[in-house]
Amino acid sequence: MNAPQRKPPRPRAAADVAEVADGLNRHLGTRVKELRAERDWSLEALAQASGVSRSMLSEIEREQANPTLAVTLRIARAFGLALGDLLEAPGATPAVTVIRAGDRAYLYRSDQDVEIRTLSPLNLEKDVELYQVAFRPGGALRSAPHFEGTREFLSVQKGQVRVESAGDTELLGAGDSATYRADVPHAIVNAGKAQAVVFLVVIYR
Repeated sequence: MNAPQRKPPRPRAAADVAEVADGLNRHLGTRVKELRAERDWSLEALAQASGVSRSMLSEIEREQANPTLAVTLRIARAFGLALGDLLEAPGATPAVTVIRAGDRAYLYRSDQDVEIRTLSPLNLEKDVELYQVAFRPGGALRSAPHFEGTREFLSVQKGQVRVESAGDTELLGAGDSATYRADVPHAIVNAGKAQAVVFLVVIYR
């Protein structure tokens, strides 16, 4: 029988990423507790305001959860904060911030229509957000109006999409780009028969 193989040591880069993630989780737990105390909210009150379960909120505060971006965003909005303001940790900001392709913490949404990954560092999001959106055949991303003055800039990497904004529509193919109002009902629709991939920048005024 072969001797059991020893697990190779984790690369230093991976250890550094894990350490940063652990630090963010600790900071998030502390931050949620502090904000809840400032408002004199119970866990139940925050759960109702955010749409995040009481048990998940409890685990976050006890630093026993690794919440997704969507969950963290709901909590931020419940407190009336931008995502970056909720997650901004004390201390110096590194000169280079990396988001790895396989980091599922940045997977914002995945369903039968689209898969959305945020490409903006979570602790830096302020007035601009960057996303990669992959549309499955027949998929669409329809959005209610954002804040007044918000615009979106879209660049098509693969496939064909239709952009709709305030009753206007444009058909875009690979390499095309467009900018349009996002403070009105708007949509991006896969207009082809294969997968479409776009890069989307949301610009808040």
